[in-house]
Amino acid sequence: MLSILFMILLIGVLWKLIVWSMRAAWGITKIVFSIVVMPVILIVMALAGLVYLAIPILAIVGIVALIGSAKSK
Repeated sequence: MLSILFMILLIGVLWKLIVWSMRAAWGITKIVFSIVVMPVILIVMALAGLVYLAIPILAIVGIVALIGSAKSK
């Protein structure tokens, strides 16, 4: 009987840890994307001659960042 209770509680704890790790991984992914990947993509686009496409993307990302920072205050 105690082993069944232990297994049920273990599954509950493991589920909470899995959910927590997914949230942490998603946060790390967003940080890496916004700090590393997005600027590199924009620089490569500018160097490849796609400045007309890179500037609107940069403007949209900038506006979203300003709105996002205003909501967090």
